[in-house]
Amino acid sequence: MSKVSLLGAGSWGTALAILLANNGHEVTLWSALKDEVEMLSVHREHKDRLPGVILPENISITDDLEAACKDKELIVFSVASPYVRQTAKQASPYIAGQQMIVNVAKGIEEETLYTISQILEEEIPQGRIAVLSGPSHAEEVSKGIPTTVVIGCQCQKTAKIAQDIFMNDVFRVYTSPDVIGIELGGSLKNVIALAAGIVDGLGYGDNTKAALMTRGIAEMSRLGMKMGGKIETFSGLSGVGDLIVTCTSKHSRNRNAGYLIGQGHTMKEAMDEVKQVVEGVYSAKAALALAKKHEVSMPIVEQINEVLFHNKSAKAALSDLLVRESKTEYPSLEW
Repeated sequence: MSKVSLLGAGSWGTALAILLANNGHEVTLWSALKDEVEMLSVHREHKDRLPGVILPENISITDDLEAACKDKELIVFSVASPYVRQTAKQASPYIAGQQMIVNVAKGIEEETLYTISQILEEEIPQGRIAVLSGPSHAEEVSKGIPTTVVIGCQCQKTAKIAQDIFMNDVFRVYTSPDVIGIELGGSLKNVIALAAGIVDGLGYGDNTKAALMTRGIAEMSRLGMKMGGKIETFSGLSGVGDLIVTCTSKHSRNRNAGYLIGQGHTMKEAMDEVKQVVEGVYSAKAALALAKKHEVSMPIVEQINEVLFHNKSAKAALSDLLVRESKTEYPSLEW
């Protein structure tokens, strides 16, 4: 049994708290929101995000960040990506040297173009940082529906320890050394999922969506490999796997926000309707900036930015993707 803490009690943090508690660990679930702490403490249920899912008794709820961090063998960062740096800065004084940290948020910081693990390494240099990603909606994990993910870490020993803490007979965990590839896959797929939702909102069909997803993974792979990621990662759980589930699932906040935009809603209206952090919106500008920095062609990401931030109609954006000059699918393949 390990002492585990989760910083962030949204749907994903709560689902993982339930998973880890069911694995027999001593779990602390922290939230900065007093109303959320009170709801979880009184009702043992996240009525807003995971209605009907009851928290096991071996989960302690707190708003005391020091108590949540001290003397824990593993700290899971499950706050939404826009709030990771602030939370990490506040938590760092309470985190000891070599304490293990697993990030489960997905995003790229717009100002610095840092991945989440790079933010954590900057704010908590004394910690051992790993990332967990893959096709894993909280709504299903909280109910014990079979799920498979990957944990990435530069230290194989740390990855193995985290693997053993999370894994059970319905939550299979693989390990990988490709941290940058895993994080870019998890972040960029949210941008592509917005586009997939827009396709659905416009009323187009399976052909259109399949093409978008396929070309989306091509864009993700191009940038990821240019930044040091491995092609195997983008073909794996945190690449193709996460892209499929996020582009197609009813649980996907990014796909759902895109759907509303495709139906004519503004970005703000869509985000207000979804009522959760739509991380693809926060990652879209950063993804485009990274593409320009590394001189990588990402036309889907470009058009999503036009729709989100420059008032371009979704229909016009899709049309512009289709009428670009003709190309070979993979220039690296020889005739």
